[in-house]
Amino acid sequence: MPRLPVPGVVRQRYHQLRNEAIRLGYLKALEHASKLGRALPIARAARERVEVLRDIPYRPGGRRAHRLDVYRPREPGPPARVILYIHGGAFTHLSKDTHWMMAASFAARGYVVFNINYRLAPRDPFPAAVEDACAAARWVLEHAAAFGGDPERIVVAGESAGGNLATVVTLAARHEFDYEPARALFRSGFTPRACIAACALLQVSETERFNAGRRRPLPTWVHHQLLTLTAQYLPSARREGELMPLADPLIFLEQRDDPTDRPLPPFFAFAGTRDPIKGDTHRLDAALARAGVRCETRIYKGELHAFHAFLFREQAQLCWREQFAFLDEVVAR
Repeated sequence: MPRLPVPGVVRQRYHQLRNEAIRLGYLKALEHASKLGRALPIARAARERVEVLRDIPYRPGGRRAHRLDVYRPREPGPPARVILYIHGGAFTHLSKDTHWMMAASFAARGYVVFNINYRLAPRDPFPAAVEDACAAARWVLEHAAAFGGDPERIVVAGESAGGNLATVVTLAARHEFDYEPARALFRSGFTPRACIAACALLQVSETERFNAGRRRPLPTWVHHQLLTLTAQYLPSARREGELMPLADPLIFLEQRDDPTDRPLPPFFAFAGTRDPIKGDTHRLDAALARAGVRCETRIYKGELHAFHAFLFREQAQLCWREQFAFLDEVVAR
């Protein structure tokens, strides 16, 4: 990702919005990042190089939750590498529209990106989002070529809650879970070449653990948001049984020496040092290492949750460059 100048007014507005976002929480922060990002030179450059096809249904029925946007390079070329992007938002908020900057950043690099919506809690709690993400992955496998993508070179990516779902989709493609939507993906031939788990929440069932053993308790609003996330996405009646690995993929990986029926692809995982859920990224790195799976893990000093959404920040740009370098290595151009 090239370094581009940032107008002073944008930088000033960023700090104003950042202070407001700290008070209101992560979800507002990403909403602000989405709006602010449209004013950046990098966004204008992306619009010149990227074509966007909006609101394509990937499941029948016409629900907005079952639509995706395709971001692809305007200049035609040979079949491109593909990104299936799954947005974050605590499983309860946000959408493909708030995460346009993630999709555009990959597409400006030459990827064909399928940026999906999925059903949100509390209206549609777990496992609705898992069902949708698996259905979207199968749809992308079947339709990638029609949009200029190479179905043999698909990367699954997401941040926060989307990082959870990206990890679950990757596991479901390589292990036959006793859940029909996941089993259908396993049997489809969907073979991700890599997984990007950004600032991922990988154990939903016990978010209170993030406040345990800390010298300074989490801010009240952060702790409340984490507990609310668990209650809304994973109601207590669903916190047991064979589906739990699809809510807590980290536990699944930690409890099995050979976690999947087929080998897992390489992972790229990252978080900021000031991210309250960064511990899940460390645990993912350890679990994958024990299973013999490559995981490139980066922890960015001083950065908050989902910092990479603020594309003009130096650490965010470094993060994007390191993601692209990883993908250039593991998924051939």
